[in-house]
Amino acid sequence: MPTTQVPVDLLHWVLAILPIVALLVFLVPLRWRAPEAGPMAMFTAGIVALVAFRTPWETVAVAGAKGVWDAIFILYVIWPALLLYQITKQAGAYDALRQGIARFSRNDLFIILALSWVFASFLQGIAGFGAPVAVVVPLLITVGVKPIYAVAMGVLAHAWARFFGTLGVGWLALLRVANVDNPQDIVRAAYESALLILIPTYLGGLLVVWVYGKGPALRHAWPLVLILGTILGVGQLLVALFSPELSTFLAGAVALIALYPLSRWKRYGEPVQGIPVRPAMSERPVDAQAEAAPVMSLSMSFLPYVVLTAVTLGVLLIPPLNAALRQVQIGLPFPAVETGFGIQNAAIARYAPIAVLTHPGMMLLITSIVIWIVYSAGGYYRAWAKLHTPERIGSALLVDAIPASVPVIAFLVTSRILDHSGQVLTLAYGIAAALPPVAYAGIASVIGALGAFMTSSSTASCVLFGAVQSSVAELHGMSRETILAAQAAGSAYGNAIAPANVVLGTSIAGVKGQEGAVLRITMPWTVLVAVLTGAATIALVVFAR
Repeated sequence: MPTTQVPVDLLHWVLAILPIVALLVFLVPLRWRAPEAGPMAMFTAGIVALVAFRTPWETVAVAGAKGVWDAIFILYVIWPALLLYQITKQAGAYDALRQGIARFSRNDLFIILALSWVFASFLQGIAGFGAPVAVVVPLLITVGVKPIYAVAMGVLAHAWARFFGTLGVGWLALLRVANVDNPQDIVRAAYESALLILIPTYLGGLLVVWVYGKGPALRHAWPLVLILGTILGVGQLLVALFSPELSTFLAGAVALIALYPLSRWKRYGEPVQGIPVRPAMSERPVDAQAEAAPVMSLSMSFLPYVVLTAVTLGVLLIPPLNAALRQVQIGLPFPAVETGFGIQNAAIARYAPIAVLTHPGMMLLITSIVIWIVYSAGGYYRAWAKLHTPERIGSALLVDAIPASVPVIAFLVTSRILDHSGQVLTLAYGIAAALPPVAYAGIASVIGALGAFMTSSSTASCVLFGAVQSSVAELHGMSRETILAAQAAGSAYGNAIAPANVVLGTSIAGVKGQEGAVLRITMPWTVLVAVLTGAATIALVVFAR
């Protein structure tokens, strides 16, 4: 095993995994709300660190402070996203969008796949960091999806795009922490990562179809899933061979364009027939023709997403502008800390600096301001208020955002405590020590998923476990690129069960406290993807020999 002083005996391994198990038990079987379950898991992690992992109070305090700072990164998405939601909602944009989409295609399953799978993946390719969930979940609700299912679809269907998305930030982080610099190794790592990510790509679309209407829905939609899944997954794989950073974005863009000709296909342009039970859909079907005319046009209702895409592409793809804006970064200094087992975290002058002006939260904030100005000038708020009881945007924002912030902070503090106390290393090294090489290959993606579960980020998962996975692969004589590919896949699909991602979705959907219900949908899918990814990783390892 790699040299480490952390204990890897069974007792410490069980104690290390206890906070994670406790969190899942609180959320799923006990059905606690996230604001209750999150702090309890945080305190559990702190107690285990202090009692069993020889972690001084100072180290726990520093870890907690870093966790709060990590949470601010995510809250910087949540608050502007909820602001944009209220700005568009109070202007009647969602009502207009729902009615307009219903006229675009009368096949609601086609629309749901287009929004939750394709559009969300496109947004992940350029923005990421919660923006797809923030944008897509309310859209799904407007077309008749029940809030719980809308959150599950919004969190899960685009999970495949998490690794190469946001212009490859997770990919670049993995290369850096694992010290992969040989051009041939880079190409192989990109290829095998994209190959394994094909599994959550196709299964993401299939899950949406399955929860919509089970077997009859699958029989209706399988050609659509096959076509779009190939454009997304195989498209990403091909582009990853020469430009991994653009692979998700380009694949998502092509799939988005392909939606128009597919909508002209009679099979997906007419209402779905032969699906008697549709558990994901609201009981009252939406009939756009029978409703009052919307206060704005479809193009005007879609303007927020056009502005968001334009602002994001402008900032990210214009190098001089991007370089200038990235100069503004805020990070906090932290002292060096260690544990009694020798786990050290060096002093840092600027921990996890946030590029304030290029952060997705800024893109959402700019979009919110632009849309508020446009909608105000167009008189849409006044027109909507004549038909409905208006809400104050600021008050509605506080009601939604404050309860969402508590569990996010608790989850990220828990993650940092697990990291700084050595509990994460105990989990990883304990698994590696107990399993033979082939078996380790089978669960390598689960370690990546664990990192995503803890941090709600593919990038953070790769930073947390990339070096560990690389070391274990070399120790066992396995292909390092294959194990890193498994890490990449796990860091992507693990976001489907990341509590902070789920809280973001439930907050926007107006079902705060129902995180356990969402996880009961996404957890079985995640387990299935983990099993299939593990089998595929084993096949790659055996083939490499």
